[in-house]
Amino acid sequence: MLALVMSLAAFAACDKGGEEESSSGDAAADHVDYVDSLKLDMSSDTVKQEVTVKSYIDGDTTHFYFPGNQFPEGVLKARYLAINTPESTGKIEEWGKAASNFTKETLKKATSIIVESDDSKWNADSTGDRYLVWVWYRTDDSSDYRNLNLEILQKGLAIASSSANNRYGEICMNAINQAKAEKLCVHSGTKDPDFFYGTAAEITLRELRTNMESYNGAKVAFEGVVTKNEGQAVYVEEYDAETDRYYGIYVYYGFSLQGMGLKIISTVGNRVRVVGSVQYYETGGTYQVSDISYTPFPADDPNNVQKLGEKYEAAYTEVDPKTFNSSVKTVVGEEEKTFKYAELAMSTTISMKGLKVVSVYTTQSQTDSNGAMTLTCESADGERISVRTVVLRSEDGSVIKADTFNGKTIDVKGTVDYFDGTYQIKLFSMNDVTIY
Repeated sequence: MLALVMSLAAFAACDKGGEEESSSGDAAADHVDYVDSLKLDMSSDTVKQEVTVKSYIDGDTTHFYFPGNQFPEGVLKARYLAINTPESTGKIEEWGKAASNFTKETLKKATSIIVESDDSKWNADSTGDRYLVWVWYRTDDSSDYRNLNLEILQKGLAIASSSANNRYGEICMNAINQAKAEKLCVHSGTKDPDFFYGTAAEITLRELRTNMESYNGAKVAFEGVVTKNEGQAVYVEEYDAETDRYYGIYVYYGFSLQGMGLKIISTVGNRVRVVGSVQYYETGGTYQVSDISYTPFPADDPNNVQKLGEKYEAAYTEVDPKTFNSSVKTVVGEEEKTFKYAELAMSTTISMKGLKVVSVYTTQSQTDSNGAMTLTCESADGERISVRTVVLRSEDGSVIKADTFNGKTIDVKGTVDYFDGTYQIKLFSMNDVTIY
């Protein structure tokens, strides 16, 4: 609900820019709906295909289900021709969320969507993974198709991107020039109400997790769902549609956070905006975010932890041991990089089934970890997985011991963690394990 309200505010700000121009130059009377004047020619030599949405990525990128086997897994990763919307999937930029939400809400209302190439074939972009297309939609069967690329330009939600050098170049340039004259959104010179103008770098958890070293020591802001509260810290995760993965981080809020700020960050299921400093935790060999703060006056201080929603659930993505131990490739900026699967999944919730416990190590110390266990497990195909538990207790309060697990087959739900050079699953409760 909060995201919708903020999106409406952003669109209102765009409209305000146009109104201010019209009061001085009567621009409203001269406004042209270029989108309405451009028609889809089904008889042209371009390639066209009716599609449905698989996932919404951002303002200028959408993944569509594409009939047949022309694209991997039947999915066309569409990069919209002629436009470049502000970023909303990595480093968050002004008007990026507004553009992303406009594309998403527009296509959600569509009864039919057609993608069109710029010439007689489908053309890949510079990544080689996405294809440059025009996106047409209509909201009822009796209406004409509207060109979404052109509409985004007309609303001032994108800047030019080779806009003149394509089959609809002239009308695209007309739409851009009109949006500039009407001072809409990215051309308005006004603040985006959907953007936080604080001192932190506005990013996504995907951006943080894939560029951890570059953010070390930096103040960052990101959004995610609180999945676990452990002591004076929480785990926060967020889904990324483009890579179809969850990314997470360990957030240490410490002992100084009190009142509403503490309630916001420590409540499992809350969707939150976190602002803090990225720190490398030498003892654990991992990164975390700390220095979380909350000032009641004003409560909307951009440096505050903020509640964006509630009653969200942890993902518990089901992963097989072989995948967990494997490496994966993902695009970082414009470059494809290789990561360990577990490295990218750090601090996210996962589930794993059919693990045979082959040995158990029990921590014996004078600390709170006395009685915690490390279960060395093996899958049916011989993959080794380490499951680290907190101190587990039965209903009567007694500590669960090694013989409960040793030699048994288990299913577990936990959080990806790292200890002593090994990626592992951290188990927090007996409610999250099934023993066979």
